[in-house]
Parts: sequence; structure tokens; C-alpha cells
Amino acid sequence: MTFMRLLLIGSFLACWCQEAISSERPNVILVMCDDLGWSDVRFNNPDSPINTPHLDEMAKSGMRFERFYSAGSVCSPTRGSCLTGRHPHRYGVYSANTGHLKAGEITLPEILREQGYTTGHFGKWHLGTLTTEIKDANRGGPKGVEHFSTPQMNGYDRCFVTESKVPTYDPMIKPPGGGQKGWDYLKDRSEGVAYGTRYWNEKGEIVEENLNGDDSRIIMDRAIPFIEQAARGDTPFFAAIWFHAPHLPVVAGPEHVAPYEKYDSYERNYYGCISALDEQVGRLRATLKTLGVDQSTMIWFCSDNGPEGQSGKAPGSASPFRGRKRSLYEGGVRVPAIVEWPGHVPAGAVCSSPAVTSDYLPTVLEAMELTYPDDRPIDGVSLTHYFDGSSPERGKPIGFQFQKQRSWVTDQFKLYSSDSGKTWELYDLSTDPSEEQNIAADHPDRVKAMAEEIQAWIDSCANSDAEKDYSNKE
Repeated sequence: MTFMRLLLIGSFLACWCQEAISSERPNVILVMCDDLGWSDVRFNNPDSPINTPHLDEMAKSGMRFERFYSAGSVCSPTRGSCLTGRHPHRYGVYSANTGHLKAGEITLPEILREQGYTTGHFGKWHLGTLTTEIKDANRGGPKGVEHFSTPQMNGYDRCFVTESKVPTYDPMIKPPGGGQKGWDYLKDRSEGVAYGTRYWNEKGEIVEENLNGDDSRIIMDRAIPFIEQAARGDTPFFAAIWFHAPHLPVVAGPEHVAPYEKYDSYERNYYGCISALDEQVGRLRATLKTLGVDQSTMIWFCSDNGPEGQSGKAPGSASPFRGRKRSLYEGGVRVPAIVEWPGHVPAGAVCSSPAVTSDYLPTVLEAMELTYPDDRPIDGVSLTHYFDGSSPERGKPIGFQFQKQRSWVTDQFKLYSSDSGKTWELYDLSTDPSEEQNIAADHPDRVKAMAEEIQAWIDSCANSDAEKDYSNKE
């Protein structure tokens, strides 16, 4: 953490006395999966072929979002938004394997750690490289020094992370020759060769033990002891648990493949690794209950973007929405999502208003009666008014940028461009969530007004990306 970053957060928090750390402030867990489609889970789609009983139970116990968006249509951009409350174009993470989480950004774990929370990150990181010394994953090593940015540099006390993707079973190995989409698990691990990505801890050390079998279980094996230690020490905790599943390459073990034997290899491994992930969500929730902290813990669940591959050629489903991963149509950014917080979020609630991963930070801060320690632009809003039913509308639009695509989403309408704003499409999401009827020609004034709004927002993002709003720290 830089000196100016410490000075900012320290000076802001100095005005709070220790008594202000309320016992009512919840533990916070951000659970994220990778490339899960909106319709892959049964709490959204009862006809899904995938067994997700624990996620279904979580949805019944909390609030299910029908219009929850990932801030990006690929993974790295979305991940930064969860921690900063800001759109990824504000901090230079435009796509996967691009940029890194900058030291000038203020993160949720940094703020909470200053409030007495212990913080941990487990699973996928993908917001910077994890080593400058050896070749690792996509960018790690000497060639990626400029993008060296680890969890421990961004507010985390503990971590167990990879830079990017790994196989979802036996994550450190692959068959000779590998396979982009995935494979059936290796019955003889000695036949495998190194995949090329490592797990790292908060000391910058390579972790080598307990890396065989299901990757989601391997991740939870590290997250649960962290939670147990915090709970037994009566210490509030913040944990990010970011599964790799079901990002390619998909691999599932025998017990999780068994229910899907009638499907081809790609499908059964995709379905199986999601069921394995679901099992670990159940394990997490059961652990919280055993520890007696389930009632005082806010858990979020979502995907980082829509499903991989072409519709009809890949098992993930974004139906009934248009587009998939890498698209700013709904199927690329509308993702399955749940929040569970007993006593604060009504059980079985369904939210049909828009929300986005950038909302995590402002929602958590408002729930804890904390104020963001700066006046830089924040793209997220607090969702507590959805929890208590005080307002059914978001009010503030959600902006998206990816490559030449742009979109501007309000409570009712969506403006979309595939050519950097040269031409625009307009959809009424309240009546046409599948984006089948472009009504731009019928509403030229609305298109003009929304186009002006998104351009002003794009200019603001560019100002942030140039690090001009970091000067506010002074």
C-alpha cells in the first residue's frame, strides 16, 4: 500500500473512535463463479440440467436478482469493480489479462481492514500478476513486472490465489497436449503434465500441498479455516471466494460427473464442475451455521460474466437473453446473483430492478454506516433500498464499455452501440428483455439524450483512467 493511500484512509478513519465499530456490522463474503450462464442455475431456470440444490436453497433464504449485471463482459474487469465500486475503465482493466488493480484505487478490503476486519482472498485473482521472478500463468514473471499487483498489496491479510484460470479438477495438471475446452479427469495423475499456473499465498510463496481433486473444494479448504479462525476469535471478516468453475478447461471428478453420464464429455464436465461448486457453497453455508455466525454474515453470489462459447455449441446457457461472454447484450452481462443476510434481506425475495457488481462496495459501506473516504466518482450505488423495500427503482444508470461496444442501462431502457457510438440501438427491457425489437427510430429524442449521458460518463472514466481523480487524495 502506498504512503498516500495509507494517509488517506488513516486520516479518514482517525475521526472514528473505537466504540464506533459496531457489533452489528456484518461479516461479508463475496462468492463468484467464472463464466456461469444466467440460466445454468435452477433458481433462475427450473429446466436447467444442472443440479444446484445449495444455490437454490440460498436463493430461497435470501434475495434473488433478476437483473443483476457484471460490470464487464469478461472476467478481469468485473473483478476489479467488486472491490472498488468503480467501472473497470476507470482503473485501466479493459479486458482479461489487461492492466492491473492500481495502487491508487481504494478497495473494500482496505476500508474494512481499517475497521478491524480480517480479510482474505481465495481462488482466482486476475487483477495483476503474482510473481516477478518466474514464468507463471498468462503474464506472471519478468515480462509482466509492470502489472505486478497481488491481493496482499490491495488490502488482504490472507490469500490463496492463482493469477488466472486453471482446470476445474486437478488444477495444476493437464493431459499431454491438453485441451482448450476440457477433458475427462485423469485416473492416473502421473500421466499429467504441468498446467503452468500456480497457487500463491500472502507471503508470495508457491503453495504445493492439497492441490489434488476438485478445484472448488481445494479453494474452500483454505477459505473455511480462515473463517473459522476469525469467528472463534470474535473478529469480523471479509472474504472473497472466487471459484474458477465453470471457466474452461472444465474437468469434473467421478462423483460429480456421474449424474451426467448421458451427455458428451464437454457437457458432463461443465455440468459436473458446477455441481461441485454448488456443493462447496453448501459447505460454506453449513460452516457459518455451525460457527453461529450465519445470522451476522452477508453473502453475495454471482458470475463474472455470461457463458463462454457460441450458443448451441457450448453447454452454458444465457437463455432467454441475447449474446454471451464478450457481448454487452444482456446475455453477456446479465448474470445469476443472490444476496443472503438474515434479518436484513427478506427470505425468498426477488428483485427485478437493475444492480451491478460495482454496487457491492457502496452497499456494504452503507450497511455499516461508513462513508467512502474520497470524492472520486463511484459507479455503484447502495442496494439497501432494495432490501427494505423502500424504493423499487435504481435511479442511477449503469454504463458499460468493452472494445467498440457501449451500453447505457436505466431502470427501463437500454442504449447499445457496437461501433463506438456511431450508431445506436434502443431496447425497452421492461417489455423486451431479449432485445429483439430495436426501437431507436421511434424514440430519437430519448436516443439523443441517453447518448449524451453515456458520452459524459465515458469522458469521466477516461479522466479517472488518466489517474486525475487520484489527486483528490491530497
